[in-house]
Amino acid sequence: MGLPTAQGKEAGRVPLPLTSRQDTWWIRPLVTVLVLGTFVLYATWRGLENQFYEVGSYLSPFYSPLLPIKLNIAGWPISPAIYIILFPLSFRLTCYYYRLAYYRAFFWDPPACAVQEPAARKHYTGERQFPFILQNIHRFAFYVAVIFIFILAYDAIRAFFFDGQFGVAVGSLIFLINIVLLALYTFSCHSFRHLIGGRLDRMSESPARKVGYDCSSCLNRRHMLFAWCSLFSVAFSDVYVRMCAMGIFHDFRIL
Repeated sequence: MGLPTAQGKEAGRVPLPLTSRQDTWWIRPLVTVLVLGTFVLYATWRGLENQFYEVGSYLSPFYSPLLPIKLNIAGWPISPAIYIILFPLSFRLTCYYYRLAYYRAFFWDPPACAVQEPAARKHYTGERQFPFILQNIHRFAFYVAVIFIFILAYDAIRAFFFDGQFGVAVGSLIFLINIVLLALYTFSCHSFRHLIGGRLDRMSESPARKVGYDCSSCLNRRHMLFAWCSLFSVAFSDVYVRMCAMGIFHDFRIL
């Protein structure tokens, strides 16, 4: 497409194409929509189901910790997962990587590099107005997420004990992998790096914090990988507990 002439300027600018890219740039946002959309729908449904979340020493991560709060609205019992899932969900939704992912996939803001945003968007306000200003709670949501790491770590330890005896089963390993991935995702977060070294002008003045900062920075390079892997591990852990609780799967004891 050639540049508009002086005469063309008077009539208005020549409309630009959506993109001149020839590759399959649309696959990545499409996959993000399918995966994140499916997870949100599944997590919402499981949070409302209010059954099949515990079997033996296994407790679904969607329902942990199992709060003894019982409320009813119009005779309908409210699932305890509703009180719980809001906290880790707030950490995920405000995560810097997930924001990039769902802004591009769901809002097309923009959908990919060198691809135009929707023409209907005229004003860019960033994250300074409601509801996107709520993204700024991410640093505080991190502190709550750390608490859940310890709670789920306790659940993972419980998964290795059967009738008071130590043992190893398929479910035990699933819970172990899940907490490892969740910890890697949480502690590779930018908020953790800021907590360790964000207020230091010279990292060399605090050798211990520099070590922690360097370790977090190393993990941060794979933050996207940990984000997706931990998302799948949480969902799979819940599915496994549900299938065992329903009697569809039988937990295989290894040791």
